[in-house]
Amino acid sequence: MRALVYVEHHDGAPVRGALGVVSKAASVFDSVSAVLCGRGVLDLAQAVADHGATTVYVAEDAALAEPLPQPRVDVLGELMRSAAFDAVLFPASVLTADVAAGLAARLDAGLNWDLVDFVVDGDRLVGKRPALQDSVLVDVGWTSAPRLALVRSGTFEPVPSGGSATVEQVSVQLQSFSQAAVMLEQAHAESDGPSIEDADVIVAGGRGLGGPEQFALVEELAHVLGGAVGATRAVVDAGWYPYAAQVGQTGKTVAPKLYIACGISGAIQHKVGMQGSGAVIAINKDRNAPIFDFCDLGVVGDLHQIVPKLTELAKERKRA
Repeated sequence: MRALVYVEHHDGAPVRGALGVVSKAASVFDSVSAVLCGRGVLDLAQAVADHGATTVYVAEDAALAEPLPQPRVDVLGELMRSAAFDAVLFPASVLTADVAAGLAARLDAGLNWDLVDFVVDGDRLVGKRPALQDSVLVDVGWTSAPRLALVRSGTFEPVPSGGSATVEQVSVQLQSFSQAAVMLEQAHAESDGPSIEDADVIVAGGRGLGGPEQFALVEELAHVLGGAVGATRAVVDAGWYPYAAQVGQTGKTVAPKLYIACGISGAIQHKVGMQGSGAVIAINKDRNAPIFDFCDLGVVGDLHQIVPKLTELAKERKRA
């Protein structure tokens, strides 16, 4: 069974989640190819090959410089007509969700989404999707080929394999309607640290902080640890912190090596977004908070006293 992985890229590098999907696909499928779309993306092919792709298709064109979905649907549609792939995999994002949906309509193909695993069983591809607020996993499938799938962000870790790949440049032929949308401006949130999807350490704050101004405690600790700041839906809905930092069922799924939860009760909606973390430390004054049921280390106490002391200790360790 042959798979094609769409590799999204930002700031001159493949997205970590995309490389994770390539690595996972290489362990499941007989053959894995990848496709890069954009301008100046040829140099990214080797990074993709390093994670298990044996063929990397590169679509270079000025029309692909902006992150618009429809031109990418044209590229993938033409590629699917010229090569026989059994499955097309997308690491979930705002852009890839649009591309996957457009490609499914173009090919009249089935699309499964929010997958956290997939296996090949004979001639069948079986996807694993969380259900009932992530309390169970259900098997999902497709009734026809090609099989399209959106993989939940942060699900798979990139595993470098040191391989090599054949690089093939793809001619870009766009439909007239695919060029109708024009991006006038692209804004980026200012940040001096890693994104929460890429960070090895995340310090997250909840309603237990007491107010938006108290996020300074979380930000300082995250900065000292070289990590990123996360937030719960409750504080985002209250306007205390931007949505881009929201972790949970309606936010982002993360899998850092260390997750420090400050004033977070541990509702199931938040748990599903960070349960893949390597180690979880919870700080909460309520000893009955649900988060203590699944954290690795729980600290019962006032976070306004504990977090500053933890920050100072981290600073001393860095100075030593």
